[in-house]
Amino acid sequence: MDKWLYRVMIALVIVGLAVSVYMTIYKISGNDGMCLGSGDCSTVNASVFSEVNGIPVAVFGIVGYAAILIVLFYEPKNEFFRKNGTLLVFGMSLTGFLFTVWLVYVELEILQAICPFCVTSQVAMTLIFIIAVVRLFRNEN
Repeated sequence: MDKWLYRVMIALVIVGLAVSVYMTIYKISGNDGMCLGSGDCSTVNASVFSEVNGIPVAVFGIVGYAAILIVLFYEPKNEFFRKNGTLLVFGMSLTGFLFTVWLVYVELEILQAICPFCVTSQVAMTLIFIIAVVRLFRNEN
């Protein structure tokens, strides 16, 4: 296991998790002051695309980032995760990345508004996915 990639991935997951928690609180509270000066943030957060069956999209981010963090945490400590963690993280990050691509499309093409918090999470998930791919290929060799 490449410790540098492992540590960078954990840092990115924590950033994504923090942003997801923040955006969940913002969505539930409806406090537009949490946008920190970006009106586009309010546009994205108030859109029909900010929820799936009444559940804020940011909650899915919390669940996804937390799941990745749990697997990463147990990778060095548990035989199952030592053997399968790289593939599990790849699968979860692929799912997160595909969802991220959809959300970027929604922001740019449908809503024509860019939420800086969303972009932070999108960049974090994209980098997590890239690192997961690198770890997968390094693990196979």
